[in-house]
Amino acid sequence: MSQITATYLVHDANGQLEKKAEGIALGLTVGSWTDLPHLEQEQLKKHKGTVVRIDRLADDESANAYFGKKLTKGLIRIAYPAANFSSDLPAILTTVFGKLSLDGEIKLLDLKFSAELAAAFPGPRFGIEGIRAKLGVHDRPLLMSIFKGVIGRDLAFLENQLRAQALGGIDIVKDDEILFDNPLTPFEERIRAGRKILDEVFAETGHRTLYAVNLTGRTFELKEKAKRAGELGADMLLLNGFAYGLDVLQSLREADEIGLPIMAHPAVSGALTSSAFYGFSHHLLLGKLLRYAGADLILFPSPYGSVAIPRKKTIRIADVATKGEHGLNRAFPVPSAGIHPGLVPLLVQDFGIDHIVNAGGGVHGHPGGAVGGGKAFRAAISASLEGKNLQEAAENCSELKQALDLWGVQEVKV
Repeated sequence: MSQITATYLVHDANGQLEKKAEGIALGLTVGSWTDLPHLEQEQLKKHKGTVVRIDRLADDESANAYFGKKLTKGLIRIAYPAANFSSDLPAILTTVFGKLSLDGEIKLLDLKFSAELAAAFPGPRFGIEGIRAKLGVHDRPLLMSIFKGVIGRDLAFLENQLRAQALGGIDIVKDDEILFDNPLTPFEERIRAGRKILDEVFAETGHRTLYAVNLTGRTFELKEKAKRAGELGADMLLLNGFAYGLDVLQSLREADEIGLPIMAHPAVSGALTSSAFYGFSHHLLLGKLLRYAGADLILFPSPYGSVAIPRKKTIRIADVATKGEHGLNRAFPVPSAGIHPGLVPLLVQDFGIDHIVNAGGGVHGHPGGAVGGGKAFRAAISASLEGKNLQEAAENCSELKQALDLWGVQEVKV
């Protein structure tokens, strides 16, 4: 049977999880059941939500304190027939969490798609393997950096930053998510300049760098703008996926006339995920749904920086983005914020080789500039994969030594 199964974390003041679950299953589908005549029950049976499982959890004093009352905590799983909704994420999310999200005491933890329903979603066009093929890099984490300090700067400023980052050995350079189309650095001119510079650096060094341009503007303009980006030689698109919406991301992914990798930025998602008691789980919103919609690269807060989310949650995001599921391509996890070269051994321990090391200040804040920052990261990645101590590796790499002197090294604990 084609269906989607939702898992909820609930806090119920009445202590009646069974009644709560049945109320959700009916309220989000046929509305009522026992009051319906037998004939109508038979007619509506295929549309009725089904309670799959209920697990009562231990009392949670933090939840009781937050809500100011004693609550019963539990997990509820409910299956919704696919006959109830069209095969798109807005319809699915409205079905399983639309008015229910207004409850304020329920968190949507996961969605399990049946194989038939999952087939309606494209997943990443390129994914991990496709991005690696573009760069010819298959045996290490990729290295990404970000344009910084770009507001009010001209195109020459961006060009200098891009060249320095590419010369430092960066694999991917992305626009800052707050860099929109503007007179000083117009969208099309950024792409033209980026293509010229990166081709020049490749000719000089043999190192290929990809540039992700921030796709912005009114929603109905995005498809043509993305198509134009490809015509001008853009390597990749950056999209603020939660500002625009998951269905916009999916529409861009499915447009064959665009055919570019899509990097999804988590801006705005914190309003939906940060609470322990309501909203969405991090791994569902940032891992599964972005992947289903078609993101090739998924940015999310690292466990180490100033906007960190807990380590277990970030690892779960990465697992959901990369595990085999319904034949979808795997998406690249990109733990971000607060990353410097001294954290690379920890990143490799936590996320393996199939992730992207993403740094802004950790590249640009290096004493040797972006060139030095890139070289320090590349040396740290090589040392970590070889099982070498970073301090020892720094003896043969002045850029890495400068980085460690500035930011230190995060201890890896087994």
